[in-house]
Amino acid sequence: MDLLKADYVDKLGPLLSAEAAAEAPGTGVDAADLEQAVWVRLLESGRHAPDPAEPAEPARWLRRAVRAEARLARRRARREVPYGHGRHSTDGSTPAGPAAAAEPEGALLHGEENRALRSAVARLPGRCPELMKALLSPRDLTYREIAGELGISQGSLGPVRSRCLGCLRRMLAAEVAAPGLRGKER
Repeated sequence: MDLLKADYVDKLGPLLSAEAAAEAPGTGVDAADLEQAVWVRLLESGRHAPDPAEPAEPARWLRRAVRAEARLARRRARREVPYGHGRHSTDGSTPAGPAAAAEPEGALLHGEENRALRSAVARLPGRCPELMKALLSPRDLTYREIAGELGISQGSLGPVRSRCLGCLRRMLAAEVAAPGLRGKER
């Protein structure tokens, strides 16, 4: 397989750099890391690699590969939690989370956020308040147990939960104030 000839790499290199640079800010990884992952994907794909005889195919494959690697990087970033997260801050500021709640201001803000969330959940239409309380229950109920408690089929829990979360998201977005101006005011 002669896919990685110098001219082939030279032809796809600028496109790969541009695509990786465009996707990198949303993934939390370096553009160079995305580029490297795509080249590795090309090497590992073997017979599934794009056909160099068709000029549109390598570019299409490359764009898809960059987007797929970006999706993987975003998923990985959501799953991975840095060691010591929430206990110490690297920039010297007060840590967020439970440690911040020990401060009076942090405790007050945390309480206000919880009250706003509980109030919004209580105002949800239909069975949404019951469903949200069951999902957030400290008993950590399974879908089968929640369906039994609410008297609805287990298969309808996902769509109902999705609608409830969408409604809650819209309610909270309407209540949140727009962020203030950043930087210097003139």
